Amino acid sequence: MSNNARLTTPFNRETTADEVLSGVDLTGKRAVVTGAASGIGIETARSLAGAGAEVTLAVRNTDAGRKVAADITATTGNRKVAVAALELTDRSSVAAFVDAWSGPLHILVNNAGVMALPELRRTPQGWEYQFATNHLGHFDLALGLHDALAAEGARIVAVSSSGHLASPIVFDDIHFERRAYDPWLGYGQSKTANVLFAVDASRRWAEDGITANALMPGGIRSGLQRHQEGPDSDPAARETFDMYPWRTPEQGAATSVLLAASPMVEGIGGRYFENCNEALPYDPATATAGASVEASGVAPHALDPEAAERLWDVSRRMLAR
Repeated sequence: MSNNARLTTPFNRETTADEVLSGVDLTGKRAVVTGAASGIGIETARSLAGAGAEVTLAVRNTDAGRKVAADITATTGNRKVAVAALELTDRSSVAAFVDAWSGPLHILVNNAGVMALPELRRTPQGWEYQFATNHLGHFDLALGLHDALAAEGARIVAVSSSGHLASPIVFDDIHFERRAYDPWLGYGQSKTANVLFAVDASRRWAEDGITANALMPGGIRSGLQRHQEGPDSDPAARETFDMYPWRTPEQGAATSVLLAASPMVEGIGGRYFENCNEALPYDPATATAGASVEASGVAPHALDPEAAERLWDVSRRMLAR
C-alpha cells in the first residue's frame, strides 16, 4: 500500500474494540490512557489490557480510577493496570505525572476531554478551558513524555471529534478574549487542535519512530454530554441528543485501539480516522443535516500542515516550553 493511499480496514461502525484487537499480543507493551475512568476511556484501557499491555489509567479522580482498574483486572485477568493522578489543566499535575514515569512508553492515548461548556471558563493562566484541557494539557504531556515515547518508537492517539468541523484554530483569538464565547466553536477549535497535533507530531518526531493519528470515536452517551442533557440544558438540545445514533462504549473505543495497537496502521501517521477507517474529506455539499445522522469526514483546516506547525509553535509559547 502506498503510504499516501487512504487506509481502510475490514472494520466498521459496529466493530468493538476487542474485535479490532483479536489476535493482537501486546505483552511487554506499556500504555497510558488519559480520562480512563469513564466512557470510552474505560473500554480503551480494558481492550489494551485484554491484549496483554501494561496500562496506566491517567485520571483526575483516582478513587474512580482504582475502581475501574480493579474491574479491568477482574474482566481481563491482567494485573498490570495502574492508576495515576492527572489533571490536564494543572501544569504541576502534568509535570508530576511525567516525572514519575520511567522506562519506555509504547502507546499514549490522549482520550480525556470536556465538551461545549455552556459558560466561558478559564484556567488560572487565562486559557479557555476547553482548549486548555483538550489540547494544551495533552500537548504538554506528550512533550514531557517524548523521550519515553521515542525510546522504542511509540504511537500517539489523539481522540478528536466531528466537532472539529465547527471551527479551525482562530489564531487571532484562541481564548475568546475579543470575540463572543460560543460553546461549540470553543469545542470545535479544541478538536481541530487534536488533529493538527497528530499531523505535526508525526512530522517532527518521525525520526524518533513516533507516529500520531487522530480520530472521531462517534457518539457515546457518557458524562461528556452532561452540559447538553442535564436538568438545566436546552430542551432542543436534549431532543437532538435523544435522536442521535449513539453507539456503545465498546464500539466507540474501537477506532482508538485500532490506532493504538493494530498492525494494520503500523508506520501510518498524521491522519484522521472514523469508524475504524481513514476518513474521507468532508464535503459540505453532500453533508446530511439532521440529528439522526452522524457527521462524517475531515475538514481541510484540520489537516493543514502550515496550521499544524503554527499551532505547535503557539502552544509551546503558551507553555513556555
